[in-house]
Amino acid sequence: MVAIHGRPVRFSELLEKSPYPKATLYRFLQTLTHQGMLQLDPDTGTYTPGMRLVRLAHSAWAQSSLAPIARPWIDSLAKTTGETVHLAQLDSGQVLYVDKRNATKPVDMFAQAGKVGPAYCTGVGKAMLAFLPEDQLAAAIARQSFFRHTPHTLASPEALRAELVEIRKRGHAFDREEHEPGIICCAVPILTKAGRVLGAISVTSTTSRASLTALEEQSDKIKDIAAHIAADAESWRFPETR
Repeated sequence: MVAIHGRPVRFSELLEKSPYPKATLYRFLQTLTHQGMLQLDPDTGTYTPGMRLVRLAHSAWAQSSLAPIARPWIDSLAKTTGETVHLAQLDSGQVLYVDKRNATKPVDMFAQAGKVGPAYCTGVGKAMLAFLPEDQLAAAIARQSFFRHTPHTLASPEALRAELVEIRKRGHAFDREEHEPGIICCAVPILTKAGRVLGAISVTSTTSRASLTALEEQSDKIKDIAAHIAADAESWRFPETR
């Protein structure tokens, strides 16, 4: 609850959203503070993630996310395209952005490393959803809000499923200003040899300087990078059972 706020948080704020009684929550916070998982600022009375938690999070990022493996490849893609490159993985049916490389001329947008976004209206999200087994796909779709962020947002499970069929056919997905006005992308899933979804990468731009057609012209290049990341990931992890 502390980390999700993205800022120092007071006990009263935590209590408002806590399912625990005041005394129980206070004991939990004391224990986590003593363990170094949280840090209490005595001057402001606010809690922030402790250094031990930060170290554990960094270790998990290094060992479990695609970011360290994919870094040289997304660096290369960003350099050759001159556009923003996102690397993402699925987390409980949502998109977790695990790394990002800015364009030559950066553009302010929602997607940042560490942020969680919707899968149904982002290029990387749809690219990953399209290649999930049906049981996993159904579970992921059930977790989508289908909130209409823009006039272009796919706002129903039926519309999303129809789009996923097309994505499977062509091997890449688009964001047609579905999450943010003016933001477009072409995204490709990162798949193991057995077809398991590891993540996705996208080349992202704005409607003021690029078109979907121009981004799609980069799709073969993006797919090549995705294949390299998948190969490196498979050689780094234990062999996958089939």
